[in-house]
Amino acid sequence: MKNRVLVTGGAGFIGSHICEMYVREGYEVLCVDNLSSGKVDNICHLLADEKFTFVEADIKDNAKMRAIFQSFRPQIINHHAAQKSVVSSMEDPVYDLDINLGGLLVLLQCTQHFPIEKFIYVSSGGALSKVIEGTEKSKESDTPQLLSPYAITKYAGEKYLDIYANTYGFEYTVLRYANIYGPRQIPDGECGVVPIFVNNILANKPSVLMTYPDMPKGCTRDYVYVGDVVEANRLVSEKAVNTVLNIGTGDEIAILDIYNTILDVFEKDVAITIEGPRLGDVKRSVLASDRAQKLTGWTNKVSLKEGLIALKDSLLQQQV
Repeated sequence: MKNRVLVTGGAGFIGSHICEMYVREGYEVLCVDNLSSGKVDNICHLLADEKFTFVEADIKDNAKMRAIFQSFRPQIINHHAAQKSVVSSMEDPVYDLDINLGGLLVLLQCTQHFPIEKFIYVSSGGALSKVIEGTEKSKESDTPQLLSPYAITKYAGEKYLDIYANTYGFEYTVLRYANIYGPRQIPDGECGVVPIFVNNILANKPSVLMTYPDMPKGCTRDYVYVGDVVEANRLVSEKAVNTVLNIGTGDEIAILDIYNTILDVFEKDVAITIEGPRLGDVKRSVLASDRAQKLTGWTNKVSLKEGLIALKDSLLQQQV
């Protein structure tokens, strides 16, 4: 039996794929999720496995989390639970702060009383991108723009983790994700732009593109398939690197180009309407992931079109 791992947000889009990986690799897995956005349907196929346990709980509940730590004694924490919307953080920064920093600190305080070996913290490569000029890519060492409360809480979380790891003697890895897409993703906000477009296209409903005067195709982003992200988590669970890693493809793609690629894969022709930019948006984001490759051997393997085809196939299987 491998190590015991606690996955927060494990019933969510990415977290459920992470839980699958851990079970497959032989870990003993405890999934914690308050089901505010996660779904039991995402993990129901794992419930019969003796290596997997699900507990409905809120990471901000200090007493509940301490009881979980006391009974399960995790050796690895994989922290995916989060408020992940830039727009929502602008509208309700207190809620964003409460979850993204308050919840993290509950977990970190638990490690003081119940020592762990590794902590994997999910951050945002897009929200923490620098101002990109020309053909540049955002590196982990660059100064982030911090244009939203979400960006600030994620960046602060990285710093809190570093302090606790050094003080209480555990290893850690920060994974700064690019924009992730794939099966089980829900259509909510910028991070869910692919399922928003897919749902609208399948319903023959126009989508909305937010543009800037100097960027008529909309913001640019780096899109990485969820399966590649799972592999990054597997690697750093085996060997922590005690630093920040960008997890992206290095390909900068305008949102209008994403939309047109989805139209092509799904063989549809549905209009898109143009509106102005949203508060807190980073205009350009593309990640350099050289450090991840150097320290862990990770590299993305699934192209955008391949990932969208896999998503389409998954949706077709659900309809069978």
